[in-house]
Amino acid sequence: MVDRIILIGMMGAGKTTVGRLLAERLGWQHVDSDAQVVATTGHTVPELFEQQGEDAFRAEEARVLAEALSGERPVVVSAAGGVVLAPSNRALIARAGTVVWLRADPRLLARRVGTGRGRPLLEDDPGRHLAELDEARRPFYEELAEVVVDVDALTPSQVVDQVLSDPVLAAAVGSVGLP
Repeated sequence: MVDRIILIGMMGAGKTTVGRLLAERLGWQHVDSDAQVVATTGHTVPELFEQQGEDAFRAEEARVLAEALSGERPVVVSAAGGVVLAPSNRALIARAGTVVWLRADPRLLARRVGTGRGRPLLEDDPGRHLAELDEARRPFYEELAEVVVDVDALTPSQVVDQVLSDPVLAAAVGSVGLP
């Protein structure tokens, strides 16, 4: 039985929205790692990047991920898109629960994030940066994913339905969380 589902994928793939809906459907807790970084530091992601740099943000991102995956209660974790860059984070994710990759085409992601405002890694050319980030991160997502859902043509509710109907996750969740 699994009591942790970790959603991974690029910014704009819907991890926060899907995570919230999935947790609600299962009756589990939901933790969004970006929101936890903001809550624990009192700074937005752009403020952290500007004031302390990307390394400080990544360190805090790793800390909140470890905290989210160490609790006793069943949880759906919406992991920050770049959390997979650190080998230690990948190792933690791989052993912590069932990993679901919300895979999206970078062109769709560019439409979803618009100007990239509030996203420090995208600000001058979101489309180009998203394509580059996707290329760099995709191998890590592929390595970690036990379940892959292509989200491009799906609503968040349909993504949740696909996640819950996947045989890997359905077998892992079992009676832990399906009402």
